[in-house]
Amino acid sequence: MTTPLGRSVSVRVPATSANLGPGFDTLGLALSLYDELEVTALEPGRLEIEVDGAGAAQVPRDASHLVVQAIAYAYAAVDRPLPGLALRARNVIPHGRGMGSSGAAVVSGLLAAKGLLEGDVELGADTLLRLATELEGHPDNVAPALFGGLTIAWMDENGPQHKKLLVHRGVSPIVFVPEFTMSTSVARGLQPDQFSREDAVFNVSRSALLIAALTQSPELLMAATEDKLHQSYRAAAMPETDKLVQALRREGFAAVVSGAGPSVLVLADGPGRRLEAAQVAATNADTPWEALMLAVDFKGGTVRDNAEGAT
Repeated sequence: MTTPLGRSVSVRVPATSANLGPGFDTLGLALSLYDELEVTALEPGRLEIEVDGAGAAQVPRDASHLVVQAIAYAYAAVDRPLPGLALRARNVIPHGRGMGSSGAAVVSGLLAAKGLLEGDVELGADTLLRLATELEGHPDNVAPALFGGLTIAWMDENGPQHKKLLVHRGVSPIVFVPEFTMSTSVARGLQPDQFSREDAVFNVSRSALLIAALTQSPELLMAATEDKLHQSYRAAAMPETDKLVQALRREGFAAVVSGAGPSVLVLADGPGRRLEAAQVAATNADTPWEALMLAVDFKGGTVRDNAEGAT
């Protein structure tokens, strides 16, 4: 079955922050900053792409566009012919800043495919997570982008799995976004292949504590966000980021590198504390940082048929 010409869907996907300190490649949090996308089915072979906002000057306008790749991947996975596509993207999530922009693009494309294929093939939650992980390489960013909230992601013999948890209402995120960027692949390459047993046990304990802190006891966030597996190894490549993280933590804020960086995530224990964190950042930073006072997104990515309503 072919997708009807003119079928149009709208997609909305949140930013994410992965790792959250000790939860390397496992924990992710959805944040209330959204990329929006409208996709319309055209005659096969046609491709029209318009992009506004973050990264508009850098992203390609051909089939190598990550959203187009994700749509094509989904269609190939269910053995359906790919229609022509008209994309209208409004990007808000900063690119190359550790806030899940590439994961959001992958999820946007897969959700667009889900909407376009509605009535022919059902792309369920498990399938979406599997396809997103195959494209992105790791489930820790795509899981919260798909499902919202705090997610624990892992792999087993059946592929990627996830558990979504609700975050305590006392947790108030603020993200400090710099003007400079960091490549995820470069950041990952700075870590050693092996860790000591002591450091591994340390991170296991902090990851377990972090789940409790985020869902029940925000007062434990400082201890719960300690890490020995990735942040210190990346510090030399992001000295400004490391300086800000350390300055915030000295003042009692649960600050961590957001994803692969260079943005800094603070998990404040109350909205008022975010203003205090912003003051600390303004006092201690050598370079400009944009402070984004956000909420936890609990819904995840959504897709709506522009003619028939939500799907």
